Amino acid sequence: MSLNKIIIRIGLVFCISLLCSTSLFAQGRAVKQQVTPSKPDIAKKMHVSGDVKVEVIVAPNGTVKSAKPLGGHPLLVDAAVDAAKRFKFDTGTDETKETIVFHFPDL
Repeated sequence: MSLNKIIIRIGLVFCISLLCSTSLFAQGRAVKQQVTPSKPDIAKKMHVSGDVKVEVIVAPNGTVKSAKPLGGHPLLVDAAVDAAKRFKFDTGTDETKETIVFHFPDL
């Protein structure tokens, strides 16, 4: 395999992982800053993949006050919750509940 093909494949894997790692279902507020979670090493070694759903409470200033997992593989939940806590949303008049779904592909 030529060096060019290797570089192209690495680039494609990188782009796909960025595009597929996080999807967001916001119910009222636009996301100003989203954070892509890092897949834990043990999950990589075990080829664990799947979605993790996290519910966040967003303060009026747009910061995440709390986050709790609603489902997902136990090896992926902590990384998803940590990333969700670092999201930033548009400001609003009241607290809102938003749901974030993180996708962890098996690469």
